[in-house]
Amino acid sequence: MTEHTDPTDGQAVVFITGAARRIGAEIARTFHQAGYRVVIHCHRSRTDADALALQLNEIRAGSTSVVSADLTDEHALSGLGDAVLSCHQRLDVLVNNASSFYPTPLPSLTQVQWLDLMNSNARAGLFLAQQLAPALSTTAGSIINLTDINVSRGMAEFSAYTMAKAALGAMTRSLARELAPRVRVNAVSPGAILWPEHTQASAAQDAEQAGIISGIPLGRLGTPADIARTVLFLARDATYITGQNIRVDGGRALG
Repeated sequence: MTEHTDPTDGQAVVFITGAARRIGAEIARTFHQAGYRVVIHCHRSRTDADALALQLNEIRAGSTSVVSADLTDEHALSGLGDAVLSCHQRLDVLVNNASSFYPTPLPSLTQVQWLDLMNSNARAGLFLAQQLAPALSTTAGSIINLTDINVSRGMAEFSAYTMAKAALGAMTRSLARELAPRVRVNAVSPGAILWPEHTQASAAQDAEQAGIISGIPLGRLGTPADIARTVLFLARDATYITGQNIRVDGGRALG
């Protein structure tokens, strides 16, 4: 029975969805620095993904690969697991980070929006787990899902998004039971880390952001590195933790 590989031997492999930019890219850098080989997934950000892979491969040749797929496309998703395994012929960690995020006020919510948010945030993670569970079982690996502290708090005008993230949280707990004892499954729930890219600068927006920060006991935004280090901990060090969700939110969920 093969045990989890020490990443410092240059063999362990992590696959991160939505890893070309922002938090996903920081997770890729963090795992790479820890000795993992990295498979970066992207969809529309291929230029950014290739630039990140080039940067990491300059540090350690042959250590990083890129796969591209639309996670909301059933055909593209069905072949993604094989594409990932073809990069390094093994897998130790699956990080389901990719996510669509935008408001869906109830009066204007559409079926297309619902499907996009559910597919990118929940369905993709489930079917990637299905495709990659045998490889992860071989390496005694793990799955880490990126959820959101607002699943339990609720978000006005974001019902479809929070429902999709809630589904991902439920999947985390169920797969932790189903894939034990060979594969651990956990989640990380970021709080306020980066402002959404669709945010428009304005006095009202500045006031809203200041209000959010005032409600964080630690008094500041988190950083992508805060999330990446937590994901690495769950993958590499937390060998007796499964089915759990770690909030990385500066205490915001306290109330």
